[in-house]
Amino acid sequence: MITWGTAKALALAVPGAEERDHFGSPSFRVKGKIFAQLSAAHASEARALLKLAAADQSALTMLDPATFIPAPHWGRHGWTYIRLAAIDEATFCDLLEKSRRLIAVKQQVGSPDDAAQGVLDP
Repeated sequence: MITWGTAKALALAVPGAEERDHFGSPSFRVKGKIFAQLSAAHASEARALLKLAAADQSALTMLDPATFIPAPHWGRHGWTYIRLAAIDEATFCDLLEKSRRLIAVKQQVGSPDDAAQGVLDP
């Protein structure tokens, strides 16, 4: 389980991330493109919205449909809600990095060596 505050800190720790309001909720962007959004700061409802590859979204929603929920309308594009009360920090960091890579332009992504280091490695 991670808290809303922890999820926010982890999203801001993504290289190049900045926070902006998006319809009253904090969104996290790299070069102006959203890779994550948080909603409902109350612990029982807190969730993140991340863009996932179709295969990742499919596998996660089949594995744990109570934690991973395709977003209405945008789910077909990979956008997936994640219940923060049901996910561990390491998995969330991995998914943040995958989301960032999906929206980032090639020059922003970096080398394959960068990917092996993970979101929070120096």
